[in-house]
Amino acid sequence: MANKKRKKKRRKNLFKGYELDQTRFENDEDRDFAVKVENVSMKFSMGLKQGRSSIKDVVIMGLLPTMWKKRQQEKDKDAFWALTDINLELKKGDRLGILGLNGAGKSTLLKTLAGVYRPTTGRVKKKGVLAPLLELGAGFELQYTARENIFLYGAVLGYRREFIEEKFDEIIEFSGLQKFVDVPIQNYSSGMRTRLGFAICTAVKPDILILDEVFSVGDAKFRRKSEQRIIEMFDTNVTVLFVSHNLGQVMRICNKAIILDHGRLIAEGDIGEVAPIYEQMTGEIRQIRQAAKAGVDVGSLETTPTGGPLSKEQMDAILEKYRDFD
Repeated sequence: MANKKRKKKRRKNLFKGYELDQTRFENDEDRDFAVKVENVSMKFSMGLKQGRSSIKDVVIMGLLPTMWKKRQQEKDKDAFWALTDINLELKKGDRLGILGLNGAGKSTLLKTLAGVYRPTTGRVKKKGVLAPLLELGAGFELQYTARENIFLYGAVLGYRREFIEEKFDEIIEFSGLQKFVDVPIQNYSSGMRTRLGFAICTAVKPDILILDEVFSVGDAKFRRKSEQRIIEMFDTNVTVLFVSHNLGQVMRICNKAIILDHGRLIAEGDIGEVAPIYEQMTGEIRQIRQAAKAGVDVGSLETTPTGGPLSKEQMDAILEKYRDFD
């Protein structure tokens, strides 16, 4: 026992007078960043199962290198790059709107930022408590009640039980689920789950808030109340990453925006600069779709909002580029 005490004392003495070298932090130009994305790419394999190597894979790799090489070639052949070389930096208090057509990689980017996916290449750096609301039911245990899920979600975010107890009544009141506190989440509607998730994420006052199409469900009253809650959080210097197809909503909430197209970042800047680009992009596609339904010659259409005429070749190029528009 005495021997253990001497060893413990010796370990403590090793740190006496030790000072942490702060120079590498002082010289860091991005000390005030909240989120930093550096050369992030995300690859999925459509043909083979994703995941870690199994024992079978290890055996094939060691004993049958030719077969392993063939399997890797097949995997690369079926590879799909959901994100390609994304670079992004947000400072504390920035509110970023992530725009793009269906299949552009918006949700994949958010899941990568939240840590759900590990990027194939590149890295993501974050500072502070991150609260993600990515999809309906994400982070909830469906067999647990709302009461139990509130404390579970809070614990996952790193908050003490006492803090969640202080916020509990506020969360329930905002979500409007007073009558359903002790009902299992699996019996909730999609709108009820979204209301509960949003109420938890915003009540705990995170440093970074990630929202993926959270206003696409629920009634108009809840959407207005949610928008107001986010606007009230601006004073706390919260960083927001927001995906929505509602451009007006993005313009009300965000001060910056990016546009993704098939996993690539094609536009970024202040919301006032990026919004017209996205508006023109979606306007062109709507015209083409409407013309196709009506049997109108697409070559006679004009682009919006500039009004300049587009040739049939230009229209075809737009269709090919944005073929995933819905």
